[in-house]
Amino acid sequence: MRFLIAGFGSIGRRHLRNLRACGQNDLVLLRSNHSTLPTDEIGDIPVETEINKAMAHHPDGVIIANPTAFHLDVAIPAAKAGCSILMEKPITDQIEKIGELESALKAGNGKLLMGFQFRFHPGLIKIKELMQTGAIGRPLSFQACWSEYLPDWHPWEDYRKSYSARKDLGGGVALTLCHPFDYVRWLFGEVDFIWGYNGKISDLEISVDDVAEVGVKMENNLVGSIHLDYFRRFVRNDLEITGTQGVLHWNNSDACVTLQNAVNPESVIIPPAEPFERNQLFLEEMKHFIAVTKREVEPSCTLHDGLITEQLINAVKRSWDEKRIIDFKKEQNLG
Repeated sequence: MRFLIAGFGSIGRRHLRNLRACGQNDLVLLRSNHSTLPTDEIGDIPVETEINKAMAHHPDGVIIANPTAFHLDVAIPAAKAGCSILMEKPITDQIEKIGELESALKAGNGKLLMGFQFRFHPGLIKIKELMQTGAIGRPLSFQACWSEYLPDWHPWEDYRKSYSARKDLGGGVALTLCHPFDYVRWLFGEVDFIWGYNGKISDLEISVDDVAEVGVKMENNLVGSIHLDYFRRFVRNDLEITGTQGVLHWNNSDACVTLQNAVNPESVIIPPAEPFERNQLFLEEMKHFIAVTKREVEPSCTLHDGLITEQLINAVKRSWDEKRIIDFKKEQNLG
């Protein structure tokens, strides 16, 4: 099979390395040549700068890893051509254009996998398993947090010029760090009501939102919060769930899950089966995408999932602008 990678920033490079690790070496790159990364490892790969020339290589799978604002410029032609697509989150910063992508996928009969790699996290998989077996009784509430200092993300580049910091490229904390919006639905079901704040409060030299503070009530009456920010100097990325009989905690950094319940009040730490390394998530995601491209499996995270995540983000913005709780179940199609 042949794979086209659109974008050679840090995530594009990661996907390229993982494709090779999976034995896929028939590759094509579509890039603007604006990346600050060294190009020594792509010297043997055909590089195109225009989508029509890239598609002329007839790829079987296309990986969308360019800045958010340009996702649909690649995804729509790829969908029309019937390619399988791995779409990095978020889909786009122009939610009103997603319908065009939906139509293109239908016309080309292609498959799209959203790049929410936390669904492959061994710690979150264990959390889901423990909840299903009743380890903490009935879940009642949760707190999800992803807090990380933006200038530390890519030390090799000026954070102010990164796509995460630029509105014209589709940046901002709510879009860039939107994974908790997805895994909350994956773990707990659909959102009923949502409210919160999304804006800029730090001294970072950026023109996009650097914090989101969100409250949700799920359809099953579970309530929770999601906190995202660009300014915490020491990374925090975790989830805590309180149930009728105990508490579960997941830490992204080491993939460990901590369990306390009424039967055993002392904390039990459950490590992953194998030592955890962050790339494991992306490698498992790539294996799944290759299987999707071969038409062996259906995408585990669909365009519809990506659309709901963006509708949730837009609902938070509306909540703050209009100073009200959003009835998401009722209004989600207004996104």
